[in-house]
Amino acid sequence: MGRERRPHIGIFGRRNNGKSTLINFLAGQDIAIVSDVAGTTTDPVKKSFEITGFGPVILIDTAGIDDTGELGKKRILKTNQAIKTIDLAILVITKNTFGDFEKGLIEKFKKQDVPFIAIHNKEDLELLHQETLGKLTEAGAKEVLHFNSVDGDIEPIVKSIKKTIPESAFTTPSLLGDLISYGDIVLLITPIDIEAPEGRLILPQVQAIRDILDNDAICIVLKEREVDAFLRKTGIKPKLVVTDSQVFLKAGASIPSDIALTSFSIMLAHFKGNFSAYLQGTPKISELKDGDKVLLLESCTHHTSCDDIGRVKIPRWISNYTGKQLDFVVIAGLDEIPGEMSDYALLIQCGGCMITPKQLGNRLQPAIDAGIPVTNYGMAIAYVQGIYNRAVAPFAKIEDSSLDYL
Repeated sequence: MGRERRPHIGIFGRRNNGKSTLINFLAGQDIAIVSDVAGTTTDPVKKSFEITGFGPVILIDTAGIDDTGELGKKRILKTNQAIKTIDLAILVITKNTFGDFEKGLIEKFKKQDVPFIAIHNKEDLELLHQETLGKLTEAGAKEVLHFNSVDGDIEPIVKSIKKTIPESAFTTPSLLGDLISYGDIVLLITPIDIEAPEGRLILPQVQAIRDILDNDAICIVLKEREVDAFLRKTGIKPKLVVTDSQVFLKAGASIPSDIALTSFSIMLAHFKGNFSAYLQGTPKISELKDGDKVLLLESCTHHTSCDDIGRVKIPRWISNYTGKQLDFVVIAGLDEIPGEMSDYALLIQCGGCMITPKQLGNRLQPAIDAGIPVTNYGMAIAYVQGIYNRAVAPFAKIEDSSLDYL
């Protein structure tokens, strides 16, 4: 079972090509600033709205690909990064201008496997030439349309979006749907410590609760200190237990071996990471050598505590396990990775609860292409704490993966 999600559509092109005007027509309201001054749009801006005749979308308005100056270079970098997050691209051109800027964008669309449609804007000023149409078609545009703000007819564009956007853009797979079914009991172990947000649960825990309910199963949530008493007093035998990775040892000791056990982070690793690559990469922790650089990717930004999981605990646990002097580099959000990927001996990715599967996949792929082992926070913790085989087994069996190398 999966849940509906909003497709991400990016609008790209040169400055003053009318990208923001097009967005306002698609939305049926003024949600983007329109100006005759080139460069009005700076950083990519996400807008959530409903396209009449299509449905709800997340539309990303980007800065002009031909921006100039030092600040312009930074804006262009943000525009290029936005390509990694979208399901469909709309390339906007005017005055039949199709040159290196457009060709560069199209190459990036293709590299990220993003389909695109092209729109010749401001048709009231200059009509689309057949030569330009041919160039765009040859370059891979799924469709080439024209638009002007005088008549504002967006119906052909909406039809093209419907026809071109991938089916995968509309649904999010289930987190636990392959492991549970109607009436199953799932136990969630959620520590409330210094890293827990005040007055609420962390996002993966909330997502797990919702997914369990969506699958018509029963969810029980408790802290790690209550597990033993709960099992003893109730006699309940859960179908599955999902724990915070930081209390794996406690959970492993408390949960009988015939009950499936995993963690929120490993759940996310299977849900949106490259799970096969994680399975192959995690045991490489044992091969780390003195002086190796380990890259930790924390794909969100948050207030860090004195015992932060990514900056403190995981480096400490891995260092203790390997007995090696290692250099840990932590990158938050979707910032650029310093140096060459070949500089690193291992990449450890967080669960990625705040980013899309496409964003996470694009984050991992350069390392995979470079032959760098990749793993995930929860899988790395399970490995160094001696509970790895058990923790990954539920999802490894779904993948029909061999556990011989675990």
